[in-house]
Amino acid sequence: MEKNALIAAKKLTVEFSLSGNKKVHAVSDVSLDVYEHEVLALVGESGCGKSTLGKAMVQLIRPTGGEVSFKGTPITGMSRKAFQEYRRQMQIVFQDPYASLDPRMSVRDIVAEPLETHCVCPTKAETTERVVELLKAVGLTSDHLYRYAHQFSGGQRQRIGIARAIALNPAFIVCDEPVSALDVSVQNQILNLLKDLQGRFGLTYLFISHDLSVVRFIADRVCVMFLGKLCELGDTETIYEKPMHPYTRFLLDAIPKADPHQRRGERLLLSGELPSPVNPPSGCRFHTRCPYATGKCKATEPPLHSVEGRLVACHLYE
Repeated sequence: MEKNALIAAKKLTVEFSLSGNKKVHAVSDVSLDVYEHEVLALVGESGCGKSTLGKAMVQLIRPTGGEVSFKGTPITGMSRKAFQEYRRQMQIVFQDPYASLDPRMSVRDIVAEPLETHCVCPTKAETTERVVELLKAVGLTSDHLYRYAHQFSGGQRQRIGIARAIALNPAFIVCDEPVSALDVSVQNQILNLLKDLQGRFGLTYLFISHDLSVVRFIADRVCVMFLGKLCELGDTETIYEKPMHPYTRFLLDAIPKADPHQRRGERLLLSGELPSPVNPPSGCRFHTRCPYATGKCKATEPPLHSVEGRLVACHLYE
């Protein structure tokens, strides 16, 4: 059965200009499909470009090159007015629940803001009623309506952020490190909430994280990024059970394992410093740290190609 791409990036590039005619190559020529009703996890070290890619896909950051399509319609470069309807269908949950909520606004006003911006409810009373429904959906109550962000715990604040994100009944939500700022016990609660909401409302998530133990719990597929490029993409269990790209192996080997029987016999150790996105290496961007790098890796960039049911960008498998 062929899967339908809800949102797709094609050769997406994002660069940020610096002084002295230098540029940060945050995302470079990335093509990626996110299928309807799936959770696609985007993983990699801090600074690899995963959050930039997520924001570019929902047009919070304008791409330098390439194209994003939503339900088959190109949305890159649309006018603000033309994009208004698509904005309703694409939302984001931010990483830091302490910074993403306005401290001067009550919970009622924070969650109501998108409803009022898009004129969803005819009256103020109906807007408030809808806000109460949304709070209940994320595990809060009407008692929280007129409190302020500083009166809540981190987990409760993230629930408020999620309520705001689902207010307009979106189809697609970028979850940008949504649990990284929370305690482990609270992380589990938020992950379970996200899974529950996905089932109830038919949501599609791009789940951005550097924590691979979290990703395994929630994701259907995993996409690994390094320095603005895609390394490996495949089903979650396939990636975890048999990682193929050396960088994917390194990320999985770095997960602490309490059970000694679950530890790999051979751990991949990386040498060298993380390359700069201002001056990325030629060829494969991972070659400066890869223990298997050859002359070809230094000279030629490997394309993403199909290997054993997943996509891998590595000359080892050509």
